[in-house]
Amino acid sequence: MLTSREGQRVPYVTFRTRRNNQWVNLTTDDLFAGKTVVVFSLPGAFTPTCSSTHVPGYNQLAKVFQENGVDDIICISVNDAFVMEEWAKAQEATNITMIPDGNGEFSEGMGMLVDKTDLGFGKRSWRYSMLVKNGTIEKMFIEPEEPGDPFKVSDAETMLNYINPQAVKPKKVFMFAKEGCPFCARAKAMLDERGMDYEAVYVGKNVSTRSLFAATGATTVPQVFIDGKLIGGSEALASYFGVG
Repeated sequence: MLTSREGQRVPYVTFRTRRNNQWVNLTTDDLFAGKTVVVFSLPGAFTPTCSSTHVPGYNQLAKVFQENGVDDIICISVNDAFVMEEWAKAQEATNITMIPDGNGEFSEGMGMLVDKTDLGFGKRSWRYSMLVKNGTIEKMFIEPEEPGDPFKVSDAETMLNYINPQAVKPKKVFMFAKEGCPFCARAKAMLDERGMDYEAVYVGKNVSTRSLFAATGATTVPQVFIDGKLIGGSEALASYFGVG
């Protein structure tokens, strides 16, 4: 049975990490001493839920966590340093510290090391998250012990809601654009001026004009979505922001 360790200190472990093509040892004291840290642990790098939802969720809300007193966000997985380094690049997870628990020592010390030999994974970490203050665990969200890979409580929004239920979450912005498009540049500038992160896909490179039309009913760019609602082009975005 997986047991919460709230009120206890994190296990003392030395992690073997890679920086600038060199081995660097980091201890749990290096990571947690004198800091408020959000940790989330998961079964494996490059696995579906971990890559599609768990890591992106924390990466996207990193600024909000920082505004609410969190010094660092750490992702721990029972993978080696090389795998974690490449996964961070693939995920563009610039707001997260990826920590390889290659031998599973930290996960075992947390009581979260589980047997996934049926999947060919060997021993891996159960999925959970925790808030750690100066090395002491204040809160844990442990996924229920169900078959498969449950993902119900260790997500970024659940943790943020625990830290501050009134925290203002950033709007989700998506844009169809074209390289060299001045109207797209104007739209990006308006978003940048307001500190709004956005994802852009490029017509002719990432998607076709047919896909653009199917999604927006238009063939011109930019086409901007905010929180799932189509705003439109740069003029419509200016109107949305009340810019004359």
